[in-house]
Amino acid sequence: MSVEEALAMVDTVIKPERLNAVQELVLRQCWSGQTYQEIADGSGYDADYIRVVGSRLWHILSEVFGEKITKNNIRSVIRDRLREVELEELPEVELELPTEMELPRGVVPLNSSFYIERPPNDSLCYETVLQPGALIRIKAPRQMGKTSLMVRVLDHARSSGFRTVALSLQQADANVFTDLERFLQWFCATVTRSLELPNRLADYWDDIFGSSGNTTDYFENYLLKEIDTPVVLALDEVNLLFNYPAIATDFLGLLRAWYEKAKYGVTGSTIWQKLRLIIIHSTDVYITLHIHQSPFNVGLSIELPEFTNAQVQELARRHGIDWGSDDSSFDQVSLIMAKVGGNPCLLRVALYHLRRGDVTFEELLNSAATESGIYHDDLRRKWWNLQHYPQLVAAYQKVVMSSQPVELEQKLAFKLQSLGLVQLHKQGAVPSCDLYRQYFSTYLG
Repeated sequence: MSVEEALAMVDTVIKPERLNAVQELVLRQCWSGQTYQEIADGSGYDADYIRVVGSRLWHILSEVFGEKITKNNIRSVIRDRLREVELEELPEVELELPTEMELPRGVVPLNSSFYIERPPNDSLCYETVLQPGALIRIKAPRQMGKTSLMVRVLDHARSSGFRTVALSLQQADANVFTDLERFLQWFCATVTRSLELPNRLADYWDDIFGSSGNTTDYFENYLLKEIDTPVVLALDEVNLLFNYPAIATDFLGLLRAWYEKAKYGVTGSTIWQKLRLIIIHSTDVYITLHIHQSPFNVGLSIELPEFTNAQVQELARRHGIDWGSDDSSFDQVSLIMAKVGGNPCLLRVALYHLRRGDVTFEELLNSAATESGIYHDDLRRKWWNLQHYPQLVAAYQKVVMSSQPVELEQKLAFKLQSLGLVQLHKQGAVPSCDLYRQYFSTYLG
């Protein structure tokens, strides 16, 4: 029995109420056998807070189930109840299909019916961003939905009256990364413009205090004081900084310092509690950061997984394609996932073309890794990116030509992971999906 089935059962019995994000987190992790301390360590919440949430959760469930429930017996109680309740009889929500199919590229629009949540990530982000001084880290390779989640978290914050700023480091010109002072001045100026405030850098920049000190002063005594509401600052493509270690070390240390300022409970803490940070990155950190100066070991950590079979079925349903009612439909889910894995972007491309009738399912599978297939643009783009880095080409050649996981130099492995080309396991790197293995083995074999 899966935790998803357990959550479905709980949602059924507590209606019209529902679990909040932290209660769902506690239920999920207790289901897998984690202690409260382990849940706290993995989520960024205080351990005492997790214990209080857990105690309240078991009390609620004990009342609705009519028997005492603890984290130790929750599995057996729900398993017994599932035998009595037929969840399959719950009515299916009717979905109105869009009259025009949206192109399956880039950020999934806020009003799109094709956005699939991956519980509990969305709800955890929605709840955390409202907390004073919050820091959220969202990590996943390219095309996995990081930015689509980010824009929804920002939209949720705006609906709560917050001001929001979305800043992608891809917006910066190459010369911005030549030195720390230039980068931080660009950073301050860009945030200022996004908040529609006058640029007052000249009033707050004093060489004697250094670039980091000036940036802190600019935020603390100008930007955050000028805005009456909390401000959510979302930084996308932060992994680009890893190519500039000198800038990355100081800037990332600055973000960590701001996060800590909100926690101190001393003069100035209140103003920093207004700032909520979201850091988006596509790979693990492969530069050296002091443990107490890194923003990557504090706050809420979200690592977006691939879609599950059930999520692929739901995405297909929203495209008007039934892949969930019989054995042959289940085979189609298995076959498409064997080709492209649970990659949201690649799956949406497939469903888009199938819904339009551009290709049959068999034709899609047979031509997927060819120049005439529906993925030719994505494959060419990835091949073009690889060719600019001979070391990556050599490393990826080893991966796609091997039937076993391949050990790679850490920096190369992380860069291939950020491109979405490999999955990293303890034993080494493997192609992220069969589509990439087939296509690139042709060019690199």
